[in-house]
Amino acid sequence: MACKKFHVIKPEIRVLGVDDGAFKPRNRGFVPIVGVVFRGGYWLDGVMRTKVRVDGVEATNKIASMVLNSPHYEQLRVIMLDGITFAGFNVVDIKRLNAKTELPVIAVTREKPDFNKIHEALKNLPKSEERWKAVLSAGEVLEVLVRNKKDKVYMQISGICEEDARKIVQLTSTRSNIPEALRVAHLIASGLNNLKQKS
Repeated sequence: MACKKFHVIKPEIRVLGVDDGAFKPRNRGFVPIVGVVFRGGYWLDGVMRTKVRVDGVEATNKIASMVLNSPHYEQLRVIMLDGITFAGFNVVDIKRLNAKTELPVIAVTREKPDFNKIHEALKNLPKSEERWKAVLSAGEVLEVLVRNKKDKVYMQISGICEEDARKIVQLTSTRSNIPEALRVAHLIASGLNNLKQKS
């Protein structure tokens, strides 16, 4: 989809943050994926969840289905992901996610992705070329200054103009150097992972 330009970015813009929490590579089976709806970087409005297989290939479809079937869908303006890989190397194709949901997608990471390492790791998995194409499809990694322009994070975007994506990441990063929706999604997903490991 083409770059979406927001006429106005309100402080209470509804964003969805999606994360799989703290993940131990030795875990197999399925991993919970949590989405939290935030108004800007301050108000939690809702929670949704799905699950994906460790090192599977269905993360894009599962996240799209979670979003489209949510009662919050009509109010959402942006999807934010904690990077483009979930449950190990279950890669999200952010262009496909954007097309399926008709919502802009911003993938945010604290560290700049090391594509050489990712490519090598993917060679050990089935459908490695399909996964690698999804990684390349995410496009350029852009640096964003947050928290009074003292800290930096990185983002990849689809269906949104770079200037607007920067504003939204900065606006929603209220308590740490990542958007609050992603921080809370990480906490909830990590808690679910801990429960799963103990049961």
